[in-house]
Amino acid sequence: MERRRFLERLGTAGLAGAGFAGSVGLAGCLQLGAQEAGVSTGPAPAGPGRPSAADLPVPKSDLVRGALKDAIPAITEPAFADDWAGIRFEARTEFGEVLPIEPRLHPKDEVIGLAVDGVARAYPLRVMRWHEIVNDVVTDDPLAVTFCPLCGSSVVAEREVAGEATVFGVSGWLWHSDLVMYDEATESLWSQVIATAIRGPRTGDELPLRPATRTTLEQWRAAHPDTEVLLPAPESLTVKGAVTRDVNRDPYAGYEYSAVIGLENTDFDDDRLHPKALVIGVVAGDVTRAYPLSHVADAGIVQDVVGGLPVVVAATDDGTLVAYDRRLDGETLRFRQGPTGDLRAGGSRWTLASGRAIDGPFEGRTLASATPYPPMFWFAWASFAPETGVYG
Repeated sequence: MERRRFLERLGTAGLAGAGFAGSVGLAGCLQLGAQEAGVSTGPAPAGPGRPSAADLPVPKSDLVRGALKDAIPAITEPAFADDWAGIRFEARTEFGEVLPIEPRLHPKDEVIGLAVDGVARAYPLRVMRWHEIVNDVVTDDPLAVTFCPLCGSSVVAEREVAGEATVFGVSGWLWHSDLVMYDEATESLWSQVIATAIRGPRTGDELPLRPATRTTLEQWRAAHPDTEVLLPAPESLTVKGAVTRDVNRDPYAGYEYSAVIGLENTDFDDDRLHPKALVIGVVAGDVTRAYPLSHVADAGIVQDVVGGLPVVVAATDDGTLVAYDRRLDGETLRFRQGPTGDLRAGGSRWTLASGRAIDGPFEGRTLASATPYPPMFWFAWASFAPETGVYG
């Protein structure tokens, strides 16, 4: 009843449930005072929510079939360039009509930003919504860059199973409305958010995570001028070879603004935030805390301590939400917001999207990420960390 009243108050942001279900069906077949204290609500936090051995394997009855295996074709041979200039291809609609497509990439488009040993790459959500997984190799490291449109969650993991690199694909199953991946080597099923095998031969195994940033192309390129940008299929090849998708169209249009959760409007009764509020979660020691974009944007920046970890959480007007460890060289830095949206501490200016100092005593140094989880929807974070605290 509480959830029902909550949803009735919020409404559905003009999105009809039946219309959304049709859209997703087609796609499936196709982030010291109040500032320093980190005011939290809810029960005492209890960790990141990876399941215990007693909870595994997840019963098959707990999984929801969202699409057929590989109907959402994971990218297996990604291609990169400076931008999408000059790319053109033809796409066939579900009605058999062939349409010419000229993919458009805008500075304000959201990307998953990844920087590894001097190599920076941007994975546009325009592409990720259609493919969900990119099997990439960055400076010899085999990585799976993943995005679940239903949870708004972007996770980057090392794609090695039993010590060997393997390819990850989209199983078509959902768990807590989240992408369930499979690995080609063992056919085990893996939860995307917690990067843990939940069924199959590797049940209980965990994939090491790599920090990534969800931001705009404009913000990421300002921090990483030499970034490489993922090209859409068919420039990038998939588990089905060369395929085409109209990346100018969002198959989940309107979903992020609605109260609808997943394909079946999954029950969710934690009404501390709107289910689709964007949060960034930090886990340290036995403390788990979520920082809503709206609260951080109102505060400008937030300086907090989570389970003994000093963090700075910051946001930009375009929705970028980041959390960094504010310790460097044995010193805990105190940050303030600069006039241009950058961060200021220790006599240096730091770019918000990358945590890199661009001048002053710390020039060239980069803050460590306080979390391997880029922002995701509140319902997704709370589903996997139900005892999380909430800043503000």
